[in-house]
Amino acid sequence: MKKFTELVYEPIDLQALTKEVDVMLEAFEKALDVHEQLSIFEEINKKRNYVASMMDLCYARYTLDTKDEYYVEQMDLVDEMMPEVQGLTTKIYKVIMSSPFIDELKTSIGDLFFTKAEFALKTYSDEVKEDLKKENKLCSEYTKVIASCAIDYKGQVRNLSQMRPFAVSEDRETRKEASELIFGFMSEKQETLDRIYDEMVKIRTEIAKKLGFKNFIELGYLRMDRLDYDADMVAGYRQQVIDEIVPITLKLRERQLKRLGYDKLKYYDLDFMFASGNPKPQGDPEWIVDKGHKMYSELSPETKEFFEMMMEYEYMDLVARQGKSGGGYCMYLPEYETPFVFSNFNGTEGDITVLTHEMGHAFQAYQSKWIKVPELCDPTYETAEIHSMSMEFLTYPWMKEFFGPDTAKFEFFHMSEGILFIPYGVLVDHFQHYVYENPQDSPEERRAKWRELEKIYLPYKNYEGNDYLEAGGFWQKQSHIFEVPFYYIDYTLAQVCAYQFYVKDLEDHEKAWHDYMNLCKAGGSRSFLGLLELANLKSPFEEGTLKSVMGTFDEKLEAIDDSKF
Repeated sequence: MKKFTELVYEPIDLQALTKEVDVMLEAFEKALDVHEQLSIFEEINKKRNYVASMMDLCYARYTLDTKDEYYVEQMDLVDEMMPEVQGLTTKIYKVIMSSPFIDELKTSIGDLFFTKAEFALKTYSDEVKEDLKKENKLCSEYTKVIASCAIDYKGQVRNLSQMRPFAVSEDRETRKEASELIFGFMSEKQETLDRIYDEMVKIRTEIAKKLGFKNFIELGYLRMDRLDYDADMVAGYRQQVIDEIVPITLKLRERQLKRLGYDKLKYYDLDFMFASGNPKPQGDPEWIVDKGHKMYSELSPETKEFFEMMMEYEYMDLVARQGKSGGGYCMYLPEYETPFVFSNFNGTEGDITVLTHEMGHAFQAYQSKWIKVPELCDPTYETAEIHSMSMEFLTYPWMKEFFGPDTAKFEFFHMSEGILFIPYGVLVDHFQHYVYENPQDSPEERRAKWRELEKIYLPYKNYEGNDYLEAGGFWQKQSHIFEVPFYYIDYTLAQVCAYQFYVKDLEDHEKAWHDYMNLCKAGGSRSFLGLLELANLKSPFEEGTLKSVMGTFDEKLEAIDDSKF
């Protein structure tokens, strides 16, 4: 097995790829029986997995150093090529769907592949190929703008991730100063970001109309493979969040205000939960990885094998540095049957959450690598987040290794953060529904709508003194809104499911781990609600689920004496 640094990136020759695919499809159509077609289908998937791996490897190398001219150039080529590859995939779907052995293929491959193929055929035509290229370029442009952040602070030039520790500093003036610098950078880029997003909204709306949709919302749901729930169900869920969770968040903010001893909470105080400081890992990145090794070795034989592989072959890049893209992600490289984890450690409690969250994604990918059909290997977004968020809770018994005397503080912080996050995640979703229902709106109208929705979902937010945020600019920092439309409420749906895993783990660890392993191994072989059934989880859309789960956590948090933190 090769180390990540030893993987050779090979630019895709689109012309050669197209010829190879056409030859395989011609052989598929001439096949005399289903067995021959299945054999060719396997070869097609090998080629698709190779292409996906090269594209993702290019993206990884680009995000590791956005100043690397070679990968900047290659990423531009990948952006150009992706719609062409999507076109080839569409051609593959059309040929397979027209097979005279379709019923036998469904028996062997599974109905879900064909349902996803039907969805995909509705989301693409050659008519929108050039528009898709423009959309991809706009996404890359957004990444470059955010990665360009270079704030000269305390004797060092820092990016957004490196400014984060100062934004949660124990010193209120430092938090204010760092937050003003962060959003000062965002304010400087506001006009550029407004222009990028406006172009995105218009090009996505145009794509949707060319494909026969009323607006981009319908197309967006199909792109997300939302197989068994729709916008109406999501709207009902959002209302439940307003009814059941927003009141709990107000209580949590009141407790925070009391702990901190302030007259009122300002926007730069919200992420600072305790007067004694937020919980922090007790060591440097190397120490964290060492403790992570101990944690995953003790959690289960499967996690031990997995984490040791990730360490030995260096499939992790965890520390923030100049030129590196912000945020964190996990990708799966099917050609090598290995995940890759990217993050920006910065000395905050988030380093540990990333270690559990992104490793949850990676562990699922590693467990379902036996699935070679791309559509069935990768779960849909909301299901994928269950693996990651649940891993955060399943590793609670080892948090003492990272936080020592601050362990109880971290757990209170982590549980509170999850609850506080859900209304924000739902706000992001509500905002996007509004935007794509009103694509003609101006950037100013969008910002005003964001601020209006903030007052519903996050009524405690006080932006006094910051005109950029008071005018509704915060959303521009949320990359998902730009890069993956409608991908955000998924985190909240997964959070509700992860809370269920936590409760199950307290009651019966073996049963909880058994259900979790079943979920991971299944990959994307079932729909969202089908996977919930497999893992013995209740649907967040189901009446009463939110009230029941949140009620349990509200009671747990109420029982904790947070004044000592």
